[in-house]
Amino acid sequence: MNTVAIPRRRNKNSFCAVAEPFCQSEGLSFSDGLSAEWIQRVFREENALFGQDDIFSTQIVLWAFLAQTLRDGKGAACAAAVADIATYLLQTGQRPPSGDTGDYCRARAKLSLPALRRLVGESARQLEHDADQGWLWNGLHAKLVDGFTFTMPDTPENQEAFPQLPAQSLGVGFPIARACAVVSLATACVLDVAIGPYQGKQTGENALLREMLDAFDEGDVVVFDRHYCSFMMLAILSLGGVDVCARLHQRRPIDFRRGRRLGRDDHLITWMRPAKPAWMSEEDYERIPDTLTLRELRFEVIVPGRRSETITVVTTLTDAEAFTKEDIAELYGFRWNVELDIRAIKQTLGLDHLRCKTPEMVRRELWVTLLAYNLIRKVIVTSAALHGKQPRRLGFTLACQTVLASWMLLSTGSCSNSRAMHVTMLTYIATNEVANHPGRIEPRVLKRRRHRYPLMRRPRDKLRLELGKT
Repeated sequence: MNTVAIPRRRNKNSFCAVAEPFCQSEGLSFSDGLSAEWIQRVFREENALFGQDDIFSTQIVLWAFLAQTLRDGKGAACAAAVADIATYLLQTGQRPPSGDTGDYCRARAKLSLPALRRLVGESARQLEHDADQGWLWNGLHAKLVDGFTFTMPDTPENQEAFPQLPAQSLGVGFPIARACAVVSLATACVLDVAIGPYQGKQTGENALLREMLDAFDEGDVVVFDRHYCSFMMLAILSLGGVDVCARLHQRRPIDFRRGRRLGRDDHLITWMRPAKPAWMSEEDYERIPDTLTLRELRFEVIVPGRRSETITVVTTLTDAEAFTKEDIAELYGFRWNVELDIRAIKQTLGLDHLRCKTPEMVRRELWVTLLAYNLIRKVIVTSAALHGKQPRRLGFTLACQTVLASWMLLSTGSCSNSRAMHVTMLTYIATNEVANHPGRIEPRVLKRRRHRYPLMRRPRDKLRLELGKT
């Protein structure tokens, strides 16, 4: 006798809807972590659960907000989110909301920023902790650092918190924020992000990086470009037991005739402690050592058909037997991956220009976007673990599309065989390998010509007045 699978009903007070699309079936890799219980625990510990008996409860709002960040175009609008909620509630036998987006927007504003930031950090740390040893660099957890900017709607509140570029006329530019991110080399997850205005005191990338020192654990190795390569940054990280690999700052002199020679274009050098910077306290300055013994290496990046580039790198990994010159060159070459990760977040998830109109909501949108990114990375990591692949060799965009294709079925529990659905998803993702580009260098230029409308150089209200006179 044939039996009909009955879709299981969701409890509206459960975070299963949030967790289920991201491969929560028992028996799959990483199924024990990043679960519905974990999300609920974080919100409970932050005293951030609201509206448990209302339509717009914490879990429903977070679920819809995540869907907004994973989609683009019309699917990212608040009206689309309310339509998703109505569909979800009808599928689970509950009363749908009206089409008004006001209640949903007010509920989004109640999502706890500390809880969202914890979810991002803890999700990345758990995946890093459980990462396969084959994904690490020489058995070490490598973490990549880079900065980026993003814009937001031109509202008075956003302009006050994140002023537009001073060279732009008022009403012409967009508020702009500067951000600095710490990303795992093994899993490509975002461990932490610090943001601030684009200009002003202590708003540079070095200052933002100093806000995220808790993202590094003893024994890690950090990779960043020459912008962060200063005595103080290397000393602060070394005090925490964290190694560094960075391109030498352009103002530092290079002389391979000095120091203790380890090999061709490879030697040990000593840096002297500079004067106390204005941002550092006297107490912290006294903890900084008088000297740093560093290893300086020079190697060439050779790309067929292009002019070779000479790169000089400094590192605190001074043991030439444990870490060869080729090892260090390979490690610094992985720095390009953080550029690709940030590009994926900005282009695929729309972080280049956020949609919210107040600074607090901009921050919420940022952290929900990063949470969505980490959860997609969890799906990719699960696929890599099941199919013996490297997580960074699997495409991010296809993973987003695959998760969204089954989003409503898995969220509502309407899928008759969720495990089979997850296995199929993971198989599709594993077949989409992308090319590996260590040490890649690309010009920042556009190929596609945009429309020929002129740029707006005066406020829109003045332009309207001129049109009305013609």
